Amino acid sequence: MSTIWKGLLASIAVLAAASAASAQADYPTQPITIVVPFSAGGPTDTVTRLIAQTMTSELGQQVLVQNVGGAGGTLGAGQVAQAKPDGYTLLLHHIGMSTAPTLYRQLAFDPLKAFAPIGQVTSVPMTIVARKDLEPSDAAGLITYLKANGADTTYAHAGIGSASHLCGMLLQEALGVQMITVPYQGAAPAMTDIVGGQVDVLCDQTTNTTNQIKAGEVKAYAVTTPERVASLPELPTTKEVGLDKMQIGVWHGLYAPAGTDPAIIAKLEGALQKALANDTVKARFAELGTAPVSAAEATPDSLKAQLTSQIELWRPIIQAAGTYAD
Repeated sequence: MSTIWKGLLASIAVLAAASAASAQADYPTQPITIVVPFSAGGPTDTVTRLIAQTMTSELGQQVLVQNVGGAGGTLGAGQVAQAKPDGYTLLLHHIGMSTAPTLYRQLAFDPLKAFAPIGQVTSVPMTIVARKDLEPSDAAGLITYLKANGADTTYAHAGIGSASHLCGMLLQEALGVQMITVPYQGAAPAMTDIVGGQVDVLCDQTTNTTNQIKAGEVKAYAVTTPERVASLPELPTTKEVGLDKMQIGVWHGLYAPAGTDPAIIAKLEGALQKALANDTVKARFAELGTAPVSAAEATPDSLKAQLTSQIELWRPIIQAAGTYAD
């Protein structure tokens, strides 16, 4: 190769690098989309829309929310895994990111390799609720009722791999019963049918149940966290009612496609942390029975560690239940 060609190629490489560096420094220059892999109106959608509003202000570009539901959250997650790693397509997923590798025998992506973690967002308590005319009046009564009538009781969930599905698995395991499971295309329609009395029992996040509990539209029995929830202080914990092993909080994390430039990840991490420290966001989260994670948890390293440990935690539980999705 001639000296002239070598010099030309070197110049092109320098210009390309300079152009890429400039694009990263200017980021973002267009709207950003956060994909929620569940239906609109559900708990993960609610969390995402709250932080998207504040991240818009911090980044100077509109942060939009796109719902891509289906296949227990794996459809939307797979779409983001294949997206261009330029920081303009993100994913906000919950605990289902850690259960998918075991639940799905033919998962199209590896959660630990296909994404660049940005940070944790929140961990949401769950509540055990039922149609308002279900016979038991308290948690002890519900336990007795389900042990006697579990085989004839319908349990609603938002699809295989959803938080409500996982909570239902733990509930049935804790009670030693097998209920009739009724899957829905998202948490919102499952809640609609609980309110309407078409199904009996649901275990879902406070972000999807608090308003209905306070309005008296459903009957509430317990929360699934070690401590009582401030927004629902009258509800006992599962531990208080003898279900020691049934403790679950639904953590959420923000991700970009693998290969996204670290400088862009750092900007997104900063915007996420500002959003989680926002007083309006904190107040709204509190109304829904949850709270933002700490600044130390809203980091790429923290989310990666959480995802890794949760994959290992859920694998034996799912395998023991023998529940899989093809």
